[in-house]
Amino acid sequence: MTASLLLGPLLRHAGPTTATVWVETDSPCTVRVRVDGALTATTDTFTVHGHHYAVCEITGLPEGAALPYEVFLGEDRVWPEPDSPFPPSVVRTTAPDAPTRLLYGSCRRPTGDTPEGVVRYGPDMLRATARRLAREAVDGNLVLLLIGDQVYADELEEPMRSFLASVREPDGPGGAPADEVVHYDEYAELYRQAWSDPPVRWLLSTVPTLMIFDDHDIRDDWNTSAEWRRAMDGRPWWHRRVTSGLGAYWVYQHLGNLSSPARAKDPLWARLRDAGGDGADAVDEFARRAHAEPSSYRWSHRYDVGSVRVLMADTRCSRALGEDALHEGSRSILGAEGHDWLDENLSGGPDHVVVASTVPVMLPTAVHHLEAWNEAVCAGAWGRWPRPYAERLRQAMDLEHWGAFQYSLRRLGDAVRGAARGERGPAPATVLFLSGDVHFSYAAPVRHSDVAEGGTRVTQLVSSPLCNQLPAGTRRVVRLTSSRSAHVVGRVLTWLARVPGLALSWTLDGKTYAGNTIGEVAFEGREAEALWYHASEGGIDALPGVYRRVRV
Repeated sequence: MTASLLLGPLLRHAGPTTATVWVETDSPCTVRVRVDGALTATTDTFTVHGHHYAVCEITGLPEGAALPYEVFLGEDRVWPEPDSPFPPSVVRTTAPDAPTRLLYGSCRRPTGDTPEGVVRYGPDMLRATARRLAREAVDGNLVLLLIGDQVYADELEEPMRSFLASVREPDGPGGAPADEVVHYDEYAELYRQAWSDPPVRWLLSTVPTLMIFDDHDIRDDWNTSAEWRRAMDGRPWWHRRVTSGLGAYWVYQHLGNLSSPARAKDPLWARLRDAGGDGADAVDEFARRAHAEPSSYRWSHRYDVGSVRVLMADTRCSRALGEDALHEGSRSILGAEGHDWLDENLSGGPDHVVVASTVPVMLPTAVHHLEAWNEAVCAGAWGRWPRPYAERLRQAMDLEHWGAFQYSLRRLGDAVRGAARGERGPAPATVLFLSGDVHFSYAAPVRHSDVAEGGTRVTQLVSSPLCNQLPAGTRRVVRLTSSRSAHVVGRVLTWLARVPGLALSWTLDGKTYAGNTIGEVAFEGREAEALWYHASEGGIDALPGVYRRVRV
């Protein structure tokens, strides 16, 4: 029987002479990628829960190249698709001395830019970016960072709800919600629906892409607090859900983040590569342990491109959720091992260091103060009786960004200070935090008490959402959080809760923007410029335009 291509190809980790292509097929087969009509890479699929995947590593490529490629399953060519309106997909390698552009964004609902979808969620910026890049000549290094909520496992669109209704028993598995995914097969369909739209499929086939999860990839407010986690652990379907979610994330997102040497060292990859048959038990065992023992696996990963070091930081799965935030390190957004990893890699040498944190490090200051106050009260700063009320407020208002992990923010500030002062090697020109999650976009220049004028420039850049715009009422609340009066109220609350001050300080540069966006940072030498694109007119043929530029 002839195999078919179910999903992909996705162009993932790319180096100066290598490129990784990921695919999903409908049956076991041999996958061959042929580049520029000559160079080939061949591998057999591996199987997880009855689904079949392959990771092809092409080696021996020239630096800084963009070469067309084809995908074969057995002897059948399955990519490019015939009559595609898009240019041929290419493998892109990096060049150490070339300018670098990073595209980034988060929070995407797959609507296909239908009229109903555009009205509800706004234009899809991944689709719009595909249309833009199909018309542009791309020079230098280009990488796409998808930094959270690549899929919404807990807030499903109609096609996914229909799929669940067709495959589940009427009462659902173990009392699970009828409109949330639980099993691996359901996650596989969720990814297929998210990445099968033709413009998005072409974009992911031709631009090297790195990914990291946020909460909706698993469930809203994932690992907000110890109380949240205890409540979820008490639900009979939750352990199957988190096992399926983390296992599917490793297969669909994380595996492609890894370079060939990193993949060879990955213990789960070694088991799948050598096991033969279906690797479901190995993936489930791995995922259960990753949930129960967050320190057992490092999801964060580093990528060096041109003069830029990109640090994709796990701020979700590896959280330490001790309830005594007044005890040093009890609560941590990265966990102890995650902080050690960031300390090691946030160092001098590259011209630019980029930390991709799905949740913003620097929020509007009013929200930051509210989160810091809430963390302190939850930990007992005002005594025992307010703690349960503060916990309810934390979960109701999603108070779980870096501001709610003050130990982590102080430790990050120390790392930035060391890099900026040249204590970890030659000081970089910039340290940039790229984030999403909050469904509005902004720039926030950061000041540090120990960094001299004209030294390392530190900036928070947020671009969110790709396709999930805020309702009008929520936009008004966002604007209120940026007001001077809200800042003063928040500052008073932190003072009353005796929250220590920070060496870092920041202000928003201009207004927030609540529409759908995709961000870009362009690096050349030691200079960097941030851009935000939107598609103001929406619609199926909308091309994005730059609505803001900021030198950073």
